[in-house]
Amino acid sequence: MSEAPSSVTPGAPHEYPEKIDAAVLKIAGVVVLGAIMSILDITVVNVALPTFQKDLQVADYSTVAWTVTAYTLALATVIPLTGWAADRFGTKRLYMMAILLFTLGSVLCAAADSIGMLIAFRVVQGLGGGMLMPLGMTIMTRAAGPQRMGRLMAILGVPMLLGPILGPIIGGYLIEHASWHWIFLINLPLGLIALVYAWFILPKDNPTPSESFDFIGMLLMSPGLALFLYGVSSIPEAGSVASAKVLIPGLIGLALVIAFVFYSFKPRHPLLDLRLFRNFNLSISVITMFLFAAAFFGGLLLVPTYFQQVRGESALQSGLLVAPQGLGAMLTMPLAGALADKFPVGRIVPVGLAIIVAGMFGLTRIQADTSYGYLIAVLFVMGLGMGATMMPLMTAALRTLNGHEIARGSTLLNITQQIASSVGVAVISVVLTNQYKASPAVTAGQAAQLAQEQGKPVPTDIQQYIASFGKTAQEAMTNFTNLVHKDMAHAFAVSFMVAFSLCALTFLVSLFLPKKHEESHLLDDEGVPPVMVH
Repeated sequence: MSEAPSSVTPGAPHEYPEKIDAAVLKIAGVVVLGAIMSILDITVVNVALPTFQKDLQVADYSTVAWTVTAYTLALATVIPLTGWAADRFGTKRLYMMAILLFTLGSVLCAAADSIGMLIAFRVVQGLGGGMLMPLGMTIMTRAAGPQRMGRLMAILGVPMLLGPILGPIIGGYLIEHASWHWIFLINLPLGLIALVYAWFILPKDNPTPSESFDFIGMLLMSPGLALFLYGVSSIPEAGSVASAKVLIPGLIGLALVIAFVFYSFKPRHPLLDLRLFRNFNLSISVITMFLFAAAFFGGLLLVPTYFQQVRGESALQSGLLVAPQGLGAMLTMPLAGALADKFPVGRIVPVGLAIIVAGMFGLTRIQADTSYGYLIAVLFVMGLGMGATMMPLMTAALRTLNGHEIARGSTLLNITQQIASSVGVAVISVVLTNQYKASPAVTAGQAAQLAQEQGKPVPTDIQQYIASFGKTAQEAMTNFTNLVHKDMAHAFAVSFMVAFSLCALTFLVSLFLPKKHEESHLLDDEGVPPVMVH
């Protein structure tokens, strides 16, 4: 958020009761429902990527990964817009519009019959979903006041903790017992309930337009990032970095991002206040957050796909196998939040990152027959590290800021997280796709599978290649299938090695985080805590 709620008047603070009353709990219910919709949707899609690739007949995994990249880019685009729009149109009206946009995007996603349509409609969904969490935090702050926000954050933390656990399981169940369309259609009844609930429960507010919005910054940053990531993601299909399909959008996008950086120092209220990087502790926190989000979320995306493509598990089974990671985060996130109030972040975050590095290294060792006990243990360890890293890093970064800087710093951190997730997903999916293409067995297997799905005969050269693996057809197919799974597992191991290297770099950067306890300034000029988006 960029401003404090318009209903708060300096010099005349509102009196809030000590206990959380029923009226506040009703409003918290609206926010929790919106949070469940947006957070579940992020995690539920991860398990569906192999199904998208198969059902929509997409050759490259990096293309399918754009269903995640486009969504997170849309989130990053809309976060800085939310504060300005809330002041101009009113929080209640904008929150209901965000629910409607998210629900409409979900229905459109369910109706998509090509990967291009699905990616486009995911953008629509992301534009709505990106507003739900910042607006929800503002609504709760107005209803409860800053002194009761800690207790209400525990309520809002429920969907944040349960999303990584239930999302893949729900997604897997719907894909297995219905179709992938239902992972989006399920948002229709939820969205309608949330709309009616918000209409009756949320109090009316009076819009009070304040500072101007940086439209030029938006027009430079958003297309710039999208074009740059599109260029990166086109590398596997183009076959070379020197291809026009890679270079033209990539260089134009990079030029727009560079132009945005130079421009952002001119306006009084820039889209992203890069002047904040003068604060060393914030700079280290932002760099740490970027590397962490790129490595962790990019690597996390591959886990359900490994279970489905290499181990032959169903979408539901892969969702259940990923759940231990969410359980690990559930254990350490509350503990890390409490420790962050007592100890400096420089003594907490490196420990969490060291745990993640250990877990990610474990994933670099995976093979086609790695035991499930080992994989579950590794994912649980990574979850422990993630829960110990995210919240302290976000909170402590803002402690070094004062007054109006806090809201701008919060926006900067939130956008950094979303952009880094997009970059991580794009880069690591490109690595996986290139590793697939480097294996003749995997390439032949994918071509044979695509031909069968399209009802066409398997090309003669591929039939001859498969036949060369044994004296009988059965022996040849068995040996060929084993090699395909072995090479695919190696491709995942290499991709996880990239994520591991980024995690190790993140750990080294985190050693520069402050080792002394910072005095908290987590209230802005009007007594309102900043908005966190996770």
